[in-house]
Amino acid sequence: MKEMIEVLCKNNHTRTKYKFGTNLIEIIKSQNISLKYPILGAKVNNELKELYYRIYSPKTIEFIDITNVDGMRLYIRSLSFILQKAVYDLFPKTNLKIEHSVSKGLFCEIQGLNTELTSQIISDIKNRMKEIVNDDIAFKRKKILTTDAIKSFEKNRFFSKSKLFKIKSDLYSPVHFLGKQINCFYGNFVPSTGYIKVFGLAKYYNGMLLRIPKTDNPEILDDIVMQDKMFEIFQEHKHWAKILGIETIGDLNEVILNGKTGNIIKVSEALHEKKLAQIADKIYDKKDKIKLILISGPSSSGKTTFSKRLAIQLQVAGLKPVMISLDDYFLNRKDTPKDKNGEYNFETIEAIDIKLFNKNITDLLDGKEINLTKFSFEQGHRLYTKNKLKINDTGIIIVEGIHALNPNLTKTINIKYKFKIYISALTQISIDSHNRISTTDNRLIRRIVRDYSYRNYSVVETLGRWESVKQGENKNIFPFQEQADVMFNSALLYELGVLKKYAEPLLRKIPENRPEYSEATRLIKFLSYFLPISDKEIPPTSILREFLGGSSFIY
Repeated sequence: MKEMIEVLCKNNHTRTKYKFGTNLIEIIKSQNISLKYPILGAKVNNELKELYYRIYSPKTIEFIDITNVDGMRLYIRSLSFILQKAVYDLFPKTNLKIEHSVSKGLFCEIQGLNTELTSQIISDIKNRMKEIVNDDIAFKRKKILTTDAIKSFEKNRFFSKSKLFKIKSDLYSPVHFLGKQINCFYGNFVPSTGYIKVFGLAKYYNGMLLRIPKTDNPEILDDIVMQDKMFEIFQEHKHWAKILGIETIGDLNEVILNGKTGNIIKVSEALHEKKLAQIADKIYDKKDKIKLILISGPSSSGKTTFSKRLAIQLQVAGLKPVMISLDDYFLNRKDTPKDKNGEYNFETIEAIDIKLFNKNITDLLDGKEINLTKFSFEQGHRLYTKNKLKINDTGIIIVEGIHALNPNLTKTINIKYKFKIYISALTQISIDSHNRISTTDNRLIRRIVRDYSYRNYSVVETLGRWESVKQGENKNIFPFQEQADVMFNSALLYELGVLKKYAEPLLRKIPENRPEYSEATRLIKFLSYFLPISDKEIPPTSILREFLGGSSFIY
C-alpha cells in the first residue's frame, strides 16, 4: 500500500493526508475550497503550479484566483494561447505577434495577412476565441525531443521560438498543446479554456488590443485608456530593434554567440545619446520660458542618470542646469506615512515634504539662494548640508523623482516654466513572437541589483516591497505619463543579458520557506533564456551603470 502524503492547506489552515499522486483539483474538491473567484492555480511550497500538479511528498499549498498577481499571469498567458490558436485557425498562413502592454491591454499584430486588419476580421477572431472557450479545451504540457520541438515550430512558422530552442542543451523540452495546436509559453496555465470568461479584442492603431479583466474587479474588462505618446515610443523603438535585427531573445543570443555584442552595446548607447540631444534641443528652443524640467518615471527607470546626462547636453547648448532630486525631500522616516499593511509607504506623494519643495523652487525662480538638503537612506532622515544653490538668467532647474509629473507637487509654480519628461524602461525585445517581456520585470531586475549593492536591501526585501511599489506607480505615476512633453525609453537591447549574472545569484539565495521564493523562481527561469553578456564595454555614462556600478557620475 502506497504511503499517505500530508498536505497543509493555507486557505483553510488544515492538515490532511492524501494518496500518493493526488492532484490539486482532487484536493480542492475533497476540502470544498472556495475563493471569491474561480481557483486558477496554487503555490506549492511557495512555487507556482498548475492544478493538474500531483503530490508525491509533503506539501504546503495555497490556492489562488485571478486577484493574485500570479493568478492574473496564469489568466493572461492562457488567454494569449487562445488568441494565438484562434488566429491560426482562421488564418493559418499568418503569424500573431503579441508585442507590449499599453492602454490596459496587450497590443498585437498579425504578420502575413494579405489584407487590412479590419474590425470585421477582429470580430471574427474574437468569435473564434469564444468558441474555443466554450469547447473547454484542456491546456496540456508535454516533454518532447528538443529537435522535434524545433521542427514543429518551424513547420508552424514560429521561427523566433525555434531560434530560442536551438541554443538549449536539454535533450527534451516542455511544449504546450491546445487541441492540436503546439506552442510554448514559458509558464503555467489554467486547467482549460473554459476558465477564461472575461476578455475583449478591439481595433487599435494598425493592430488590435487584447483586453483583460480589471485587477480589482475581474468580472469586467479594464477600460481602454488611450496612450498615444506611450504607443508612439514603443513603435519607435520597435523600429530600431527591427533595423538592428534583434526583436527577440533568440536574436540577441545569436548576436552573443557570434561575438558581436560590442556593436549592439555601442549602437544602443548611441541611440540614447541621440535622443537626449534631441530633448535638450527642444528645451533650448524654448529657453526664454522653460526654467523647470520635471523628470518622472516608475522605479528603476534610470531617472537619476538620465537627468545627469540631460544636464550635460543642456550645457553643450549653452544653459546652466542645476539638479534637484525629489528623494532628498522625503519626510523623516518617523513621519513617513504607512500603507494598509503597516509598512512605510515611500511611493506616495505624501512621503514628500511638498511645502518645503515648493518654497525652494519658488525661491530659486525668484533669484534667491537656498540651502540644499540631502536625505540619508541609511539613517532614515533628511540632513541640511552647507551647500547653497542659486540660478542666473541662463540657469535651468532639473527635478527628478517619481512624483515629478504629479500636478500636486508643483501646484504653486506657473505652468509656463515647466517642461515635463516621462522616462521608463520600455523593453524593446520579446521572448518570442507570442511571449512579451514585461517592462515591470525589466525594472524589477534592475532594482534587485541596485538595492542589494547600493541601498542595503536584501533581494527578499526588494521582492517583498515590489507589489506596494507597483500599486504606488499605478496611483501616483502612470496616470500622469501622457501629460509629458516628451517620453524617453531607458531600456537597452542588451541589458538583461548583463543583469542576469548579477541578479541570478541573489535570487537563488532565497530559501523555499519564504513567500518571495515563488517570484524568485519565476525570475530565475526568465533569466535562463538569456546568454550572459559581459559589462566590460558598457560606458561609464550608461544608464545601466546606475544599477551595476562603475558610473562616472556621482549619485
